[in-house]
Amino acid sequence: MRAVADRGWTDTVARLVHAAPAGPAGNRLVTVDGFSGAGKSTRARELADRLGAPLLEIEDLCPGWDGLPRVPALARRGIGDPLAAGTTLRWTSWDWVRDRPGPERTLEPAAVVVLEGCGSGAPELAPVTSLAIWVEASAGERERRLRGRADWPGYAPYRDGWRRAEQELARSGGAPERADLVLDG
Repeated sequence: MRAVADRGWTDTVARLVHAAPAGPAGNRLVTVDGFSGAGKSTRARELADRLGAPLLEIEDLCPGWDGLPRVPALARRGIGDPLAAGTTLRWTSWDWVRDRPGPERTLEPAAVVVLEGCGSGAPELAPVTSLAIWVEASAGERERRLRGRADWPGYAPYRDGWRRAEQELARSGGAPERADLVLDG
């Protein structure tokens, strides 16, 4: 299903979330995936606010610039499986400034958790995901947005490698073809 993120889109998607199957513990994981600069963070924040749900970001558990391929397994183990079981979500954060593991983070299970970031819609998370959203924008628009970000100078040297990793994740099954909903970013 494709949807335009126009006025009232969060109400429509909130209805889809609540109609989606819950996990064994009655919780729902909503993933918001897409390429860098597509608008994932904005859409995920708007949806989490509408749902009153915690928002977790893939970048918080991605182990460095070369770690994106490991994200789906880390997210499944630390976020998806515990949420499905109704237990505390627990993962090791990443300290991007020092380029090393950061402190352990925890979150008590909530009725709905929104997980945003590249790789959140990967097949590894599908069994514990209630609703998978893909956010889409043209390559030119994504690049314009990335270059306009305050963190662009720090991100620019890693852009090509990150782009290859996110494209490989999309090819391996976390792309719009698997999403329950495709949103314009």
